[in-house]
Amino acid sequence: MADNQDKTKKLEDLEAQMMKPDFWADKNRAQAVIKEISELKAEIAGVGKYDSGDAILTILSGAGGDDAEDFSKMLLQMYCKFFAKQNWSYKILDENENDHGGYRNITLEVSGKNVYGKMKSESGVHRLVRLSPFNAKSLRQTSFSLVEFVPKFEKSAELSIPESDLRIEISKAGGPGGQNVNKRETAVRIVHLPSGISVRSTSERSQPQNKEKALQILTGKLFAKREEEKAAKEKGLSVTKTTSIEWGNQIRSYVLHPYKMVKDHRTEVETAKVDEVLDGDIERFLV
Repeated sequence: MADNQDKTKKLEDLEAQMMKPDFWADKNRAQAVIKEISELKAEIAGVGKYDSGDAILTILSGAGGDDAEDFSKMLLQMYCKFFAKQNWSYKILDENENDHGGYRNITLEVSGKNVYGKMKSESGVHRLVRLSPFNAKSLRQTSFSLVEFVPKFEKSAELSIPESDLRIEISKAGGPGGQNVNKRETAVRIVHLPSGISVRSTSERSQPQNKEKALQILTGKLFAKREEEKAAKEKGLSVTKTTSIEWGNQIRSYVLHPYKMVKDHRTEVETAKVDEVLDGDIERFLV
């Protein structure tokens, strides 16, 4: 949101320049200013369009085995409790659950006012430090999960994706542990070949519906990737093709042992009230 506020301030400054009597004294300069005003208005309108809408949340477990998959479950519960406080609704689009009730990955569609705008800063690697409940000696374990919030596109055509860039795979949809297996092949997985991004939808009753839902998710991920690359370019930085879900990439740490602390490494905001944070009290971290 801060970037959008900066653009709005710059737009106001440029529009103030247009009001000066000598604005047209330098025609080339005046035309450049008008062009910049037009571009800023388009960018601000575009950001506002997606910020005010729904979002797709994906949580993907990284380094840490069972602990990481349990951490993904903890993050999911944290976010769902926050969604309830915002009066937002959500629907599971796809899930890969382990034998302990944790998640290798899970994807949700979150609906409500300003979901993407409020939650997009949560995207990144999250780190958990605690005494492992999956270790017989209760040793301290560090685990990681990746959180992704991307905008929900109503129609996949909003960001054109060539059919030749896609590999579409069809399979049977089923629940954890082989339960509730759908005998019809309705689950759809789509791989975007140039980027390697893959998405999957199993929530809909038919294959065409799951394909459209998967395309919506893919479109959101490609949009978020493009925005990340554009922001990095403006700052003179480079973006790696993929983010490793491991040490060194975390945006926030949740420490349960040997002390209690949640700290955001981007803003330096921290609190010792870990239980409250995991219970959905995350407003202080949203930027």
